[in-house]
Amino acid sequence: MTAVLPKIIIRPGRTDDVETIHAALLRLGAHTGTHQEITSTPEDLRSYGFGENPAFSTLIAEVGGEFAGLCLHFPIFSTWMGRPGVYVQDLYVEDRFRGRRIGKRLLRRAARECRKDGGVYLRLSVDSDNETAKAFYERLGIAWSSTEQVQKIVGDAFFAFADAPEE
Repeated sequence: MTAVLPKIIIRPGRTDDVETIHAALLRLGAHTGTHQEITSTPEDLRSYGFGENPAFSTLIAEVGGEFAGLCLHFPIFSTWMGRPGVYVQDLYVEDRFRGRRIGKRLLRRAARECRKDGGVYLRLSVDSDNETAKAFYERLGIAWSSTEQVQKIVGDAFFAFADAPEE
């Protein structure tokens, strides 16, 4: 007789999930070897994700009532397409729940919610040396863009740039 696996539930994140979300982000950072770059706190997530004007949304996956993964995302807009989309900032699945299509289900739910609001695309970045994630996204049809490169400015350089006098 085959054992019945607990049902996978995908639901929106709530304020009382903030500690769990932050802990998952720390585990994601450890997994990618970039944990030292994470400076956010649970309070940052609470303020910016669950306040009056949320900067992001989360989807939480649960298996048998236990946290299994998350997708942190926010709306974006393509001026070239003239349509909205969704940017997936973080996708994380607990090791013990991998292989159950939880990551795929989280991404699909984010895409479905975006489409419901008129969106036509999903965008994300992947750490350049995370071959497992790259292969996972490719299997889902989320292809590497050969025409774009991510640029960024952070920390003191960002503050200097933003605070420089107008020319």
